[in-house]
Amino acid sequence: MNLVEVTTAKHKKDFILLPVSLYKNEPNWIRPLDKDIEAVFDAKQNKYFRHGECSRLLLYDENEKPIGRIAVFIDERTTKKEPQPTGGIGFFECINDKAAAHKMFDHCKQWLQQKGMEAMDGPINFGERDSWWGLIVDGFHSPQYKMNYNPSYYRELFESYGFQKYYEQWCYSLRIADRVQEKFYRRHEEIKTNPDYHAEFLKKKFLSKYADDFCTVYNKAWAKHGGGKELERKQVQQFFKTMKPVMDGEAIWFAYCKDEPIGMWINLPDLNQYFKKFNGKLGFVEKLRLLWMLKRRETRKLIGLVFGIVPEHQGRGVDALMIVEGQKHFVENNLYDDFEMQWIGDFNPRMVSIAENLGTKRSRVLNTYRYLFDRSKEFKRHPIL
Repeated sequence: MNLVEVTTAKHKKDFILLPVSLYKNEPNWIRPLDKDIEAVFDAKQNKYFRHGECSRLLLYDENEKPIGRIAVFIDERTTKKEPQPTGGIGFFECINDKAAAHKMFDHCKQWLQQKGMEAMDGPINFGERDSWWGLIVDGFHSPQYKMNYNPSYYRELFESYGFQKYYEQWCYSLRIADRVQEKFYRRHEEIKTNPDYHAEFLKKKFLSKYADDFCTVYNKAWAKHGGGKELERKQVQQFFKTMKPVMDGEAIWFAYCKDEPIGMWINLPDLNQYFKKFNGKLGFVEKLRLLWMLKRRETRKLIGLVFGIVPEHQGRGVDALMIVEGQKHFVENNLYDDFEMQWIGDFNPRMVSIAENLGTKRSRVLNTYRYLFDRSKEFKRHPIL
């Protein structure tokens, strides 16, 4: 077996195409868009290169056939927050062969040790947590857009090397027409009698206004009260403009008190149900097809991305206002059948409680693993928030 760094055009092509051969008999796998994978490793597109570095590897057998791939990286901002400096690995694919997998893990360990790291997490993204994060261990059905998918044997490849579960990631789903818990309907009726409050879905002709509302709610709900960084309005405006073609305004809801934005529930159609027909490409023709399919609402599944309420209005039924109004609109207009949330970490019991109180079922479980280089050190799981 020969492990090489991705440096040539052929290497880059092999890196993209290896999963195609590995999953050729797996009906639930959906090929990611080539451009999305390539963007992660393009310093001009991925801002994480400003404060980190990354290396990609390919493993070839004796016949020069690619049988494995992996990426290893560090993010200087993240390492400063950890009890021990920790790097990451991701984009792992491999045949069912421990020796092959462990050879790649060994190389990543050595690379990270040379950079001063004391541990590695994986499989994770060289970027935000909303993409390519975690290993599927339960719920092997078609993945959401930019969600990892893997064979069940990957778990043994990781755990046999010595990776330990750092945290679990849980997704929740429900049938949109099913009634949620009765308390939501009671609280909805109570808040509906207060004329100060109302909920509405996004109208694309006022996109700029809703982008500002998103920024207001986010900065009050998370940035100012969670130690996070505030979003800039210009940044959010550009994001909404970029996402406009794939948005369904009727799936995005905001809550207001005296016309001030106080809550948001951001959902998108399950884009992977469209992209699975494109064989990894998104050129001009595919974009036209995508717009046509979006217009025809050819997917019946909705993906929950963000849900938040500003602190001063929490506990007043604003969550029930958005959820019940949204559910009613989806059902009456026959828009969607199924709903699935993006993952919630098991270290976040408050968000887990909100999800479970809706009457959802756990639809899939992913593991994020950690490997301590000093095997004598005590392993600790992710702290509870």
